[in-house]
Amino acid sequence: MSEPILYVIYRGTPADRFDRAHYVEHHLPLVRNAFAAYGLVSLAAFFPVQDTSETIAICECRFTDAASIEVAFSSPEVSVVMADVPCFTDLEPLRMRALPL
Repeated sequence: MSEPILYVIYRGTPADRFDRAHYVEHHLPLVRNAFAAYGLVSLAAFFPVQDTSETIAICECRFTDAASIEVAFSSPEVSVVMADVPCFTDLEPLRMRALPL
């Protein structure tokens, strides 16, 4: 079976605050370090090519299995990860689970 994926999506307008440098250089490594022990297999971030999109950023988090996602987001480390979000944006992250076809 394919690895389950958790997409974390930030939606807003080009006028909304989103510090890409902090997100890429600090937040993503923080997520990787926090959740690797709980089954995070890989992490990738994507930004729209055009500023006209309502999507500001998408992060793709692949886990070993569905239970790993639950364990990661129930871990003590999740509070550190979530506390960092206001450092780069005021937008609320949206989470969506998916399974590859």
